[in-house]
Amino acid sequence: MLARQDAVATTAQLQQWGMTRAAIARRAASGEWTRLFRGVVLLSSGAATWRQRARGALLYAGDGAALSHRSAGFVHGFVSTPGPIVVISIPCARSVAPQPGIHVRRRRPMPVAGGALRAVGEDRTVLDLVAEARSTDDAIGIVAEAVRAGVLPGRVLLHAEASTRLPNRRLVIDLLGEARAGVESALEHRYLHDVERAHALPPAQAQVREVIDHRWIRADRVYRGYDTRVELDGQLAHPYGRTDEDVWRDNAVILAHRELTLRYRWLHVAARPCRTAAQVADALRAGGWQGTPRRCSDACEVMLGRA
Repeated sequence: MLARQDAVATTAQLQQWGMTRAAIARRAASGEWTRLFRGVVLLSSGAATWRQRARGALLYAGDGAALSHRSAGFVHGFVSTPGPIVVISIPCARSVAPQPGIHVRRRRPMPVAGGALRAVGEDRTVLDLVAEARSTDDAIGIVAEAVRAGVLPGRVLLHAEASTRLPNRRLVIDLLGEARAGVESALEHRYLHDVERAHALPPAQAQVREVIDHRWIRADRVYRGYDTRVELDGQLAHPYGRTDEDVWRDNAVILAHRELTLRYRWLHVAARPCRTAAQVADALRAGGWQGTPRRCSDACEVMLGRA
């Protein structure tokens, strides 16, 4: 039982196994064991791992409890860090006294949960996190990370369509379709909507994988027939500009296909989408595009006919 519970147990369990309250208290007071939450101890000294704290939170919360929100997202692999607080959901009919280090959510109905560390399912967790996203970009990032981690868009879509009160519901439904079309980040979503579609540029092929110079590469956007590619580098991924691999890839593409690679960051896409669209349009026209970009507003800087 202790192996299954990550060396964490409740005092009630320990008493069932023959220990007295005094013996439990003595070991916890001496530092031989670590008290995690009221009535929950780690049967070793020193700092607990996140998994052990999560296990302790589940034991403390009792029947029907499951990790949820950020904690569940971490378990499912699409939240990079769990944060200092373990988030637990319990059925609405129950109540749990507050404890430092645990955030308890009461739910009606309580989603079906499972796993070695009991957690709300990945589909419902995506929508839980989207509902609490502080910005559109955060919501986009959550969906994109979940899809990248293997969450099936169709299953999340079913939950989203049934959740009529879900904040950002329309955005999530649209995003799930875009995820299947190759949109993998908030930056790519911005580029697709604010640069490409807003200015009537021809649609690019997304997430193109191919072998160049005996290596597999993947391009964010390829404008087939116009000798133009676009790479979108998020600031967190490349905080100091292009990497050596980026430079190699650009050069290899020029040699293999005679295609120009344009690179854009958050500044170009989020703050200067019209100027970025103008530059992309220039590249496309140089590659043979006969179209004309469209002004997205009266203040648009796409500068028809020139960049």
